Formats: sequence, C-alpha cells, structure tokens
Amino acid sequence: MALQVAGGAPHHLGVPRRRQRCAALRPPRVASESAAKPVEEDGSNKAVLGGSGVAVTKLGIGAWSWGDTTYWNDFQWDDRKLKAAKGAFDASVDSGITFFDTAEVYGAGVSGAINSESLLGRFIKERQQKEKVEVAIATKFAALPWRFGRGSVLAALKGSLSRLGVSSVESYQLHWPGIWGNEGYLDGLADAYEQGLVKSVGVSNYSEKRLRDAYDRLKQRGVPLASNQVNYSLIYRNPEENGVKAACDELGITLIAYSPIAQGALTGKYTPENPPTGPRGRIYTPEFLTKLQPLINKIKEIGGSYDKTPTQVVLNWLMCQGNVVPIPGAKNAEQAREFAGALGWSLTGDEVEEMRSMAREVKPVMGFPVERL
Repeated sequence: MALQVAGGAPHHLGVPRRRQRCAALRPPRVASESAAKPVEEDGSNKAVLGGSGVAVTKLGIGAWSWGDTTYWNDFQWDDRKLKAAKGAFDASVDSGITFFDTAEVYGAGVSGAINSESLLGRFIKERQQKEKVEVAIATKFAALPWRFGRGSVLAALKGSLSRLGVSSVESYQLHWPGIWGNEGYLDGLADAYEQGLVKSVGVSNYSEKRLRDAYDRLKQRGVPLASNQVNYSLIYRNPEENGVKAACDELGITLIAYSPIAQGALTGKYTPENPPTGPRGRIYTPEFLTKLQPLINKIKEIGGSYDKTPTQVVLNWLMCQGNVVPIPGAKNAEQAREFAGALGWSLTGDEVEEMRSMAREVKPVMGFPVERL
C-alpha cells in the first residue's frame, strides 16, 4: 500500500527561519556506508532511485486513494472526488513534485469507481495537452496467488501501461512477496527492464532476507534493484528495527516510504474526540490518539519555529534519515501543496533525535501483514 491522508491545516511554503541541516541522519543499525548514496539536501529537488540512474523528485505522491472505494473515500467515488484528485495532481506538478506512485490494484470498478492507473494516465494526458511536463510514474505488479512465472509480470505490466497511456514507466515494483515464490516474478522484472518497458525495477513490503535475495537474483542479470517500498513513518519505524533500512543503505537501494504521515495520524488533524472515519478509525482509535498527543504537541512546537505544519515536519523527518523518498497520498490540491512545504529545508540533528525518542513512547500500530511473508 502506499497512501495516506494529509491534514487540512494551511500550508506554509515560505523561507524557513533556520537552516541547520539534519545531514541525512541515519537511524540505528545501518550496516555499511559502502553502497548507499543518501538522498541529501543539496539544493536539488531530485533523487536517483538506487543504482538505476532514474531521477525522481525527493518527495512523491501516492495515488492509492484515487478511485478507491474499499479503504478511502468513505466507500464511494463520485465526480467531486474525481475533481479533487485532478486538483491534487495539478497542484503537485505546479509545486514541483512530479513523481507519482500507483498500482494495478488501486481503485475499483464498483460504485462508480475507476482504476487509479487510469486516472493518473488521464491526468497526465490532460496536462500534456496544455504544456509539456515530465512526470515519473511508479506502478506495481500484484503477486496474486494464481499468477505464476515471469510471463505473468509482463502481461500485467502491459495492462498497466495501457491504462496509463504510456510506453514505459520509470519504476515497476512487485507489490508484495509471492506466496509460492518470487524467482519467476524477479525474472519477469528483469525481462521488462531488458525490453525497455521499465526504466527501473523495485519491490515492496520485502523483508531484509527477501530484499537481499531479490538483489542477488537481479544482479545476475545485470539489473539493479532500485527500490524497496515499505511502511515507514515517525511512529512506524519497523524498517529501522528489522534490518530493511540498513540493507537498503548497504546495497544502494532507495527506500520509498509509504504511509509517511501514518495515514493522517501525524498531521494533528485527528484527536481522541475526532478520530478518522472508515477503516482507519479501527487503527487510530481514541485511545491511541490520546497517547499520541504529546508527540503531536512536540511536532507542532518544532514546526512553529520553522513556520511549518506537522505534516511538513514529519515528512522532513523521514528525508533526514537519508536514502528515503516519502510518498504521502494527496486527495486534493490543498494537501499536495502542503506536502511541497516539506522540501528545501531540514530539521536539526537534535530535533530529529528528540522526535524519535518521544515516538518510542507510542506503541506502534500493526503494519501490512505481507511484510512478514
């Protein structure tokens, strides 16, 4: 999965009051400095995905909610939500964020909903009719139990390319580990890369062992494993604790962080009296939000000294870890513009560690179960 809801607080894109840099601080258990090139604040808005040479904006936009009626949008999709999603796309591009992450399983064909890939393709086409714009697309292969072998990857990819209306994508990822094995899927990724259908390949929700196995198998074909997309936020630091972050840094694999604002829980928008609706309400309960409040207060305090919102602070915290590209989900233009305010400045090292220390007092929520496959 790869999408979160941002809070509705006003965005601040002004010049920060302080310019101390976090210097791409690394979390505990980084195994090696040999291969990774941390995504550092160097004045550029671009990061390279692993060893692929593919440059994307240092912060992307997740499109899980676009067309979705199973987790987001209060189980319904309509023209108003479609217009809002289009506004999110345009505002992202206007703000300099041109990296978009989607998947073949995002969105649905029920209740008037539409596939997220189709929406992204439509938004890009409509924008291109007005002006030339370079957009980087990442999408994903669903490792469904009835899909076998390398041919299933190529077939699914061609369906994605058709929906997106493009001849190739910047990144194609295995959405989760296969139940029956991953060798065929990885061979399919390499085939797609060699055929020029994708510019880089990645995985998602892969454990350290699976990540290393995937890296080695692709390396035999001369194909770099560019990324591993995992759940990672200030209050979900499992990648730091299970060896995934350290392995990414060691092997030169970019960590793409989904749920970077904890599906809205870190924005300050929700309180024990006003929890999120839908399935998120079962995760971020009033009890959980009560325990989260001291951390939220600290985030607001730190953000105030930079004229930044909590959302912008926690996204910046992730980028300060080095070698991390967050992809918060934008449902409307206001959220997209707010995300852009996380770029171009840095928390101090002391602030990064103070936030991590306080976050340790918050019991983590359950992650996507496939992480343990």
